[in-house]
Amino acid sequence: MDDRPTAETDLFERPVRPVVGPRGILRDLGPRYAANGLIGLVFSCTGPVAVILAAGAAGGLSAPQLASWIFGVFALNGLLTIVMSVAYRQPLGFFWTIPGTVLVGGSLTHLSWAEVVGAFFVTAALVTVLGASGLVRRVMEALPMPIVMAMVAGVFLKFGIDLVSALGADVAIAAPMVIVFLLLSSVAVLGKWMPPILGALLAGVGAVALSGRFSPSGTDSAVFAAPVFTAPQFTWSAILELVVPLAITVLVVQNGQGIAVLRSAGHNPPVNVSAIACGLWSFLAACVGAVSTCLTGPTNALLVSSGERSRQYTAAITCGTLAIVFGLFAPLFVRWMIAAPASFVATLGGLAMLKALQGAFVAGFASKHTMGALVAFVVTASNITVWNIGAAFWGLVAGVAVSWLMERPDFSR
Repeated sequence: MDDRPTAETDLFERPVRPVVGPRGILRDLGPRYAANGLIGLVFSCTGPVAVILAAGAAGGLSAPQLASWIFGVFALNGLLTIVMSVAYRQPLGFFWTIPGTVLVGGSLTHLSWAEVVGAFFVTAALVTVLGASGLVRRVMEALPMPIVMAMVAGVFLKFGIDLVSALGADVAIAAPMVIVFLLLSSVAVLGKWMPPILGALLAGVGAVALSGRFSPSGTDSAVFAAPVFTAPQFTWSAILELVVPLAITVLVVQNGQGIAVLRSAGHNPPVNVSAIACGLWSFLAACVGAVSTCLTGPTNALLVSSGERSRQYTAAITCGTLAIVFGLFAPLFVRWMIAAPASFVATLGGLAMLKALQGAFVAGFASKHTMGALVAFVVTASNITVWNIGAAFWGLVAGVAVSWLMERPDFSR
């Protein structure tokens, strides 16, 4: 059974038939896929959650508002991940736009939370309309894949650099994780017994425990999340400042990364339906004060990092299920994750992203559009921001422009 959706001539890509049932999911699920799903969640609930907390602090959000935001981006998007992954029988991991969260943090210094939530609703409407128009898929098909993958490499490069930095700054935590990962990766018999990234995770947990550096703090004793509805306030200042940049980060930057990663792994993600799903789910997220939904790049790269392509959808189901649990217990889990040393998170994320980074480089520089790919990579890695739009978007723009000027024959091949 091919796990790819039907012909891309359909405006709305049709799900796979027959729909896989619980028995089929359990048959396809294995330790490797469960581990990839767990690592995908661990990545999402550490550094990215810290970005939300920083944005909330900039805007003076209350603890209940922050908990509601975190509930929305995990529990709601976890449900969407499960539904889409089952429907299309491929890993489709949905979370939230991290660049958009950074953008919101800056806007909260001069916009009210109600105005920002109003912009969330308008962004959801725009993303839904663009997805339903079919324009998103046409744009993605027009972009040269080497340039897109070079942009992805520029985004993922940070994880590799952070891994090296963690090794230099905190060898007691990082070194055991790297050693176990390399051992399980190089010795096939051991790797079959335990996935390398799961071994690295366990080694890191042991190293952190022995170091005595796991110390949850804070006076908040809440365990369960309590969603908070914020009445939106629609103002032109917030709409003009946030809506277009947020829509670009969702549809071009984040969804573009996710689609490129999944295609590179041999999948055929439903571009239009994913865009529509992001728009509709962003409405739900906005109701609880959460930033827009997107098809993520890094998380999907982790979900497809190993195993058989036809079974990788179970990693997404695992990740989505755990995300729902994390969202429901957001206050408790956030205290735990923030208490872990930064080197543990950086090392785990770097090791998990190595294969994805390698694949992005190979796909970006293996054949044509190499100069455009190089420019896209350099601009993206620079992390510049222009007009509140991040470097990944400008990397694509610069890469395509340079390739069109210097490598025009590659566009006709």
